[in-house]
Amino acid sequence: MATGLLLATLGAIFFSGKAIIVKLAYRYGVDAVTLIMYRMLFALPIFALMAWWASRGKAALTRKDWLGVLWLGFTGYYLASFLDFAGLAYITASLERLILYLNPTLVLLLGLVLYRRPVTRAQIIGMAISYGGVVLVFGQEVTLSGPDTAWGALLVILSAVSYALYLVYSGEMVKRLGALRLVGLASTVACLFCLLQFVLLRPLSAAAVAPEVIWLSLLNATLCTVAPVLMVMMAIERIGASMASQAGMVGPMSTILMGVLILGEPFTAWVAAGTVLVIAGIFVFSRSGK
Repeated sequence: MATGLLLATLGAIFFSGKAIIVKLAYRYGVDAVTLIMYRMLFALPIFALMAWWASRGKAALTRKDWLGVLWLGFTGYYLASFLDFAGLAYITASLERLILYLNPTLVLLLGLVLYRRPVTRAQIIGMAISYGGVVLVFGQEVTLSGPDTAWGALLVILSAVSYALYLVYSGEMVKRLGALRLVGLASTVACLFCLLQFVLLRPLSAAAVAPEVIWLSLLNATLCTVAPVLMVMMAIERIGASMASQAGMVGPMSTILMGVLILGEPFTAWVAAGTVLVIAGIFVFSRSGK
């Protein structure tokens, strides 16, 4: 159990570092399209190898399977990642992480809308608490950074919705293909979408960026993209999804701490209070869903 908890905790911390690296890269004048292209370019060989490894000895994918992989790769990894990167150009890493931490509530709301799944009173209370925390931090950030914060927050919210759609529709495919194979295939598709997006929207000369951007993107692709995916999957195998999810609560706190220490982002009483509300609300929400 100790190994599983350690893997889940490290996975949450490493994944949280993604926002910090993106914010650092933006200081070198790169845009979201170019930055995510480099991240996915470096991650592509690893995800392709993962897909190949997990597919050995398995039945070939049907046409329906491939359509599902394309859809999940587009919504869950390409679109969600791009909107997240774009939003980070306007808001702090702390606010971004708190918004993304609301993802379980978005999955529930999509289940309610799409499948009429019931929502308990305790889940509504947990959602109200967590959403109140995000509103608190958002209000503080608007005061400090101006109206562009609203646009950045909207982009990250749309990113969270896109990833929630992936989670809602991936359940059946995970059972059929296996988690490692599906993640490898869908992530490979997402990488190709990001590369195609760059080719269509930017001249090739835009690929000439500062060396720091290259190194940060390589770090983002390995330490903050592939590594946490594998860590969380191994953690779930050892301790289950529920406990791994609870360990993931360190994610927002680690992002805020790194944002303060590395990026120099402000840490006020409002941010602290909002963070406590978000984590407490998601805890109530998760416990009530059992």
